[in-house]
Amino acid sequence: MPDVVNTEQAQAWNGPEGDHWAHHQDRWNAVNQGFNEPLLDAAGITGAHRVLDLGCGTGQTTRLAALRAPRGHAVGLDLSGPMLAAARDRAEREGIANVSFVQGDTQVHPFEADTYDAAISRYGVMFFADPAAAFGNVGRALRPGGRLAFVCPAEASLNDWVTAIASLRGLLPVGDFGAPGLPGMFSLAAPDRLRAVLTTAGFTDVDVQQVQAQGTWGADAEDAAAFLLGTGPGRHLLEQADATARARAHSTLTAHLRHHEAADGTVRLRSTSWLVTADGPAG
Repeated sequence: MPDVVNTEQAQAWNGPEGDHWAHHQDRWNAVNQGFNEPLLDAAGITGAHRVLDLGCGTGQTTRLAALRAPRGHAVGLDLSGPMLAAARDRAEREGIANVSFVQGDTQVHPFEADTYDAAISRYGVMFFADPAAAFGNVGRALRPGGRLAFVCPAEASLNDWVTAIASLRGLLPVGDFGAPGLPGMFSLAAPDRLRAVLTTAGFTDVDVQQVQAQGTWGADAEDAAAFLLGTGPGRHLLEQADATARARAHSTLTAHLRHHEAADGTVRLRSTSWLVTADGPAG
């Protein structure tokens, strides 16, 4: 994969974490798909639009964008080879022809200038090595006045999965969950930083709105606990504990998640995010 500056993320998403997300794509989509419609509506995708999906992962939002632009085309870009392979396979099985997937680093990918009508992302823009440079590169790929729309996590404490993991403090070495402005999932959690980064990158009319969605994390509390502890962060915490602590962590997390079981037993957790829109550089 040429032209990569975000080497740490490339290594992570082409290893066990990328394999995990590819293998569990339906489960992760069940967690995050509540944001699909608000995101795509905000992007205004229609007709013959060309759409760029940043950090597309296994491509659910890319495919949905393609369906909204039947005479256009949607391109999904991601660092992860395993996730892109899953995305291509799913698009072929669903018979969506106006979609393609490319492996690359948003910050330095050699986009053709003035090509896309819209750029979108569902949780794919928080890990850029240099956010302003990455969004600046995206701005050059958009046609003059093209639309940017993405979803990224808001404050950590407003997300139920964070509260669930935090319940394990004292059993596992749970630290904080990152701070706005620092690399990580919550790097863009501060609205002022979001506006500053996008303005520096040349975007205008930046709008930041809080949105919430309930995601399905498991068939029941025990299943959801196992899934949470099987993610990359969960595995990292468990690797630092002995067998007794690991068992206690699973039982403690299961008990916490019992309070989030719906009538059918499924565990639903609230995610709170920013829905960010902006107009691309005028050219």
